[in-house]
Parts: sequence; C-alpha cells; structure tokens
Amino acid sequence: MAPSIPAYDLGRVAYREALEFQHRAVDARAKGERGDAIYFVEHEPVLTVGRAGRAESMKTGAPELLRRGIEVVSVERGGDVTYHGPGQIVGYPIVSLLGLPSGRDLHRYLRDLEEALILTLSAWNLRGVRQPPYTGVWVGEQKVAAIGVAVRRWVAFHGFALNVDSDLSHFDLIHPCGIRHMGVCSLTTLLGEAPPREEVLARLRESFSKVWNRPVIETLHPEPLHA
Repeated sequence: MAPSIPAYDLGRVAYREALEFQHRAVDARAKGERGDAIYFVEHEPVLTVGRAGRAESMKTGAPELLRRGIEVVSVERGGDVTYHGPGQIVGYPIVSLLGLPSGRDLHRYLRDLEEALILTLSAWNLRGVRQPPYTGVWVGEQKVAAIGVAVRRWVAFHGFALNVDSDLSHFDLIHPCGIRHMGVCSLTTLLGEAPPREEVLARLRESFSKVWNRPVIETLHPEPLHA
C-alpha cells in the first residue's frame, strides 16, 4: 500500500512566514529528509502575484492597499494575481510528483487538484466545474477555488485556496487570476451559511485520498514554523 500523507492544520499564519516554511519543506522533501504532506492554513488579507502577473490585473493602487493593510507579494507559482484572507482554506501540498498518479505531468497534477476540490464540493451537493482554459474550480460562472503551483526538483508546492466564508469584497481590488468576465463566490454564498472549518478539512482529506489513491490523515504538526 502507498504511504499515507499527513495533513496538518496550521491555523492562521502570516503569508511570508508560510512561504518561507514552504521553501524549507520543499528542500527537505527533495533531499528525502521528509515525506509528502499537506498543510492547511488561513492568511491575513494579502494579494499574491504569480509568474503570469500583469499590472492591469490590479484594480487598486498601492496607497489604497496600504491604507487597507493589504500586502502585495510576488511569488514563483504559476498564474496571475489572487487574494488570500480570513475565511479561506489555503492548502499547500508539499508532495513529490513521482509518488502521485500524475507523475512528472504538471498539467495532470493541476487537474487532480481541481478534481479533489470538485469532490469536496459534492459533499454539499454543489456541482463544481472547470472552465478551460483557466485553472481552478467554479460553481456556474462563479469561482470558488483558485489554484496556482510551482515545482522544484519534481516537488510541488503552493497549491489552492477555497473560499469558505471569505470577505468577497476584497476580490474587487483585482481581476482575480486576470479573469474579468466571471465572478467569485464562497461556500457561504452558495449554501447560505459556512460549514464548520473542521468539516471542510475532513472533506478535503477524503477527496485527496480518493484522487491520489493514498490515505490523507489528519496529523498534529510536529515542528514549529520558524527555522
């Protein structure tokens, strides 16, 4: 049987702190010093700009963002600009692609992330869909989950953000992922109220277990985030 994947809920973590932690975890995974893992977090409001980021995707200038206390961070993941904030579940799988069904196929890995999120939504009888050529998951034409990843030495990092009970007004600051003609939604707007965080995490673990054909197990975090 394939080895299980521990899933850690780290709670509220500053974005830059989580980014530095990811870099250390990727290096350790690439060296074989640790196994695969998924880290679930929540961030304070932040805009992150991926490798395909464009200036015109930002609808608000730096002074207004500073006034609102929203940082802008350029990162190495794919994609354009996206928002993270309270009420979102952000998932960072730090996994070797060689141990997943996708193998060295990054496009298949992205489709697997989408499939896990679609399965998760189905737990509430929500029909999640893809909207090619874009990456992510929508309900109708409202985006509920964004995806952006990076790979180093065949170890994937960054990941996805699922809107559970997010302040969707913050998405008005940007054209999310550079997309102008479709909106955003959350589990709250779709269901009328947000499911408990613990329930959403349980559904995510179950869904990734199915997609990757490996048990994904809730696990207490064994180490501090700081180096």
